[in-house]
Amino acid sequence: MLNSNGGVVDDLIVYYLNDSFYRVIINSATRDKDIAWLNAQTTNFPHLTLSERVDVAMIAVQGPNAREKAYTLFSDDQRPSLESLGRFMASEVGDYFVGRTGYTGEDGFEVLMPVNEAASCWQQLLDAGVKPCGLGARDTLRLEAGMSLYGTDMDETTSPLISGLGWTLAMSDERDFIGKQVLQSEQKAGVKQQLVGLVLKDKGVLRNHLKVITGNGDGEITSGSFSPTLGKSIALARIPSGVTGEVEVEIRNKLLKAEIVKIPFVRQGKSCI
Repeated sequence: MLNSNGGVVDDLIVYYLNDSFYRVIINSATRDKDIAWLNAQTTNFPHLTLSERVDVAMIAVQGPNAREKAYTLFSDDQRPSLESLGRFMASEVGDYFVGRTGYTGEDGFEVLMPVNEAASCWQQLLDAGVKPCGLGARDTLRLEAGMSLYGTDMDETTSPLISGLGWTLAMSDERDFIGKQVLQSEQKAGVKQQLVGLVLKDKGVLRNHLKVITGNGDGEITSGSFSPTLGKSIALARIPSGVTGEVEVEIRNKLLKAEIVKIPFVRQGKSCI
């Protein structure tokens, strides 16, 4: 979701349910500004209404056995519609809405339910063997999967073209969207930066905002951490376009070597590098 300057207001999921009903899942941390932005756009569409569903909660169940565990929330009659659900698809199951989506790089479901049933669903999942996971674990998983974090890897001041999100844009057909003209001009002039994956070759840990030194100019790490799966330090970094191979990262006044790699770093628990 872009502003008129082509900056990223938020990254979100939009479910098309039918020609007159779309469900939008926004980031909770950006809720207020997202809703204000969406409401501002409705003024051009007199037949469009926007309703926030404060009566709905969501639990994300992610991991190699996530779908099998999540099936315990549903009856035998409901299960077939979920078993046939493709990735990035969703299904309404009674009062529940189930998307085969997530923010970890693992398979699984994001389950929307009436808010008064959230506690009992949580307990059912615990009883089925699902373990709670904190934001730190989620952050290493999404970084291993090469998934950008809003406010860290992109924001309203950065275009999707320099944030590894060009694949989300309808740039090559007739569809119009807010910010498209600005992005077309950026493309025509030549995109100056790229978001890449880094793997540290020396000892240390890559952290956010560290300087990346390349032969074509300096860049910056946007997300960095230690990868539990790889046993190495990894990062997403915004650097000058066209740079490949090896770069240096400035850590505590020392220059450490890092290799540019194709993201994702990990897929379904296995190394991609």
